[in-house]
Amino acid sequence: MERAKVYYAKEITPENLIKIYEALGVELKGKIGVKVSTGEAGSRGYLKADLIGPLVKKLNGTIIECNTAYAGERNTAEDHIKVAKDHGFTSYAGVDIMDEDGEMKIPVNNGKHLKYNLVGTHLDRYDAMLNLAHGKGHAMGGFGANLKNQSIGVASRNGKAYIHTAGITEDPDELWEKLPKQEAFIESMAEAAKSVADYFEANNKKIVYITVMNFLSVDCDCDAHQSDPVMNDLGIVASLDPVANDQAFIDMIWDSKDEGAHLLQERIDRQLGRHILPYAEKIGLGTTKYELINIY
Repeated sequence: MERAKVYYAKEITPENLIKIYEALGVELKGKIGVKVSTGEAGSRGYLKADLIGPLVKKLNGTIIECNTAYAGERNTAEDHIKVAKDHGFTSYAGVDIMDEDGEMKIPVNNGKHLKYNLVGTHLDRYDAMLNLAHGKGHAMGGFGANLKNQSIGVASRNGKAYIHTAGITEDPDELWEKLPKQEAFIESMAEAAKSVADYFEANNKKIVYITVMNFLSVDCDCDAHQSDPVMNDLGIVASLDPVANDQAFIDMIWDSKDEGAHLLQERIDRQLGRHILPYAEKIGLGTTKYELINIY
């Protein structure tokens, strides 16, 4: 497979977010869903309105999310909308909790763990998706960026349980008692992310991928007690290939001379986080080989 193009902007600004989207050379058309993490109540790292609002408005996009499998402030649509409002998302776009009216099964092709994927029924409303991820650490996945945003992030509440347990149960109440080996969970995330990509491609719909690498905490935005950043911001990466985009993020963490980078590296490797990249490549979601292109 030839190298994927990954575009890079070091300075994180609303203007550069628009420039890096335009650099991809793909115009998203129709009803556009912008998949972000709205952030658990109490978290601080979620992508802020003043940063992403101008790009979302330019696309006339709708913020799309699904409810959480864990008990918190975002496991019902009503509570989730309240958190989204508190975090400023409703100030510049509509917010759609995609599993508010239920879920649907979409195919998982050649999955080792998942027989299908469960996503919110509202996913069908959208003609295109901007997978706009916040790159950071994660307590269970090691790190979160585009692949996690498209797997756990797009899955319904039951779908999240199904991915977390590598296909054992769809019941969030059983999730924590039926956790699989870590490798199986990581691979299940890749399978779910690919199922969404395949579903969009089968319906002639486009997805583009952007990751904002700021507030680099070892914890995810889903953590109400998210710890402080452990290293300095890295910039923005964008690609049409989610595997290459996540690989670029990981490479920047490993290449960093920042004295706190080892803390994020340790969090990622403790959870086998980097395993998602070669596995996603193996199942045909994308490539880990890329060319980094500065947009300025």
